[in-house]
Amino acid sequence: MRGFARRFPRRALPLAAAVVLGAVPAAGCGRSGDDPAGRTVLTVGLFGSFGYEEAGLYDAYMRLHQDVVITQTSIQRNENYYPQLLTHLVSDSGLADVQAVEAINIAEVTATQADRLVDLGRAPGVRRADFLPWKWAQATTRDGRTVGLGTDIGPQAVCYRKDLFARAGLPTGRDAVGRLWAGDWRAYLETGRRYRDRAPAGTSFTDSASGVLSAVTGSSARRFYDEDGTVVYKTSPAVREAWDIAAAFATEGLTARLQQFTPAWDQAFANGTFATVSCPAWMLGYIEDKAGPAGEDLWDVAAAPRPANWGGSFLVVPKSGKRRAQAVRLAAWLTAPAQQATLFRRRGSFPSASAAHALPAVAGARHPYFGDAPTGRIYTRAARGVPVTVLGPKDLVIAQNLADIGMLQVDQKGRRPEDGWDAAVRTIDNALDL
Repeated sequence: MRGFARRFPRRALPLAAAVVLGAVPAAGCGRSGDDPAGRTVLTVGLFGSFGYEEAGLYDAYMRLHQDVVITQTSIQRNENYYPQLLTHLVSDSGLADVQAVEAINIAEVTATQADRLVDLGRAPGVRRADFLPWKWAQATTRDGRTVGLGTDIGPQAVCYRKDLFARAGLPTGRDAVGRLWAGDWRAYLETGRRYRDRAPAGTSFTDSASGVLSAVTGSSARRFYDEDGTVVYKTSPAVREAWDIAAAFATEGLTARLQQFTPAWDQAFANGTFATVSCPAWMLGYIEDKAGPAGEDLWDVAAAPRPANWGGSFLVVPKSGKRRAQAVRLAAWLTAPAQQATLFRRRGSFPSASAAHALPAVAGARHPYFGDAPTGRIYTRAARGVPVTVLGPKDLVIAQNLADIGMLQVDQKGRRPEDGWDAAVRTIDNALDL
């Protein structure tokens, strides 16, 4: 997710987490049933901020279905939310009528909990053709049951500072910048070397080697697992390529040696200390917030070397719910193309429903902060090129340790790449009991 679920700023805000899945409802009751007026109460259990309430989607649904009341519960951080969700699924108790699942966790949920979830692929009004094929596949079992409907996705681009590129003698137009590294992450590395040779004082080409590792790994179909569910990260050509490229960034002085989603990283946006960052659609708002008014029209957006996805989620409906039919209708409506386009327009969540990409709210979207970049077009092209990735139940464990145990030490502490790799492998294999 981001490559890693815990790094999603939209999903992992630094607020106190609720302690149970059903805690702190947005309004009204926290359990499905009837309210005093006789209406059906449906609960939606989320993590972080999905934006449904803020974008007015719950109110719109309740206007269409005046016999329904929707209440929302939210745990801010997915690493607190997800273990509780699994516990409640296994016990068939304590669940909301509709639950969210982070993309980095959907493989485990699909593989181990599908019998406890409704097959939403058969829900009235849900059309497989409306969704990106790779997103649909992520929540589909081997026997063809689709247990989750995609919400948003994180197609990747590269955000870059035009002023720093100009001072380093590089092109600044987004199409020309994209051509510098089109189709090849090693060309992105070579661009970094060109930048370094004429870099403005006190700046680096990119923020972190771990960010590069995540971006390169995310653009490959076969990474940590093979199609049979075997862990193959140690021999995966895609992982080794990503490791070698990221290690070159670290050892050749092309990074600002930062850890993403830390205060120092946030401050670096404001200070303009790095020139590029791997940039899924949801990060645009993050950059605007951290770089502030002084960064407006200095940042721009170009296509990434290869299409990749970083983040996104799903909605599932537990079979144990007492209002399953109503919950299915709500989940289908919230993830329908029209609602996904509304959520993008109002909250910046890029649609996983490809049918939404042609709607004016998405197709014509531009971002004034980023030089009026045609973000709808850029991210739609990226989304359509994302490979159908083989996901495994412990993708998060593998990705997180490769980045934070392995590559972060190479980048920040100057460890040799082979030592960083060995440290990450030991930690991962212990965690997976290999």
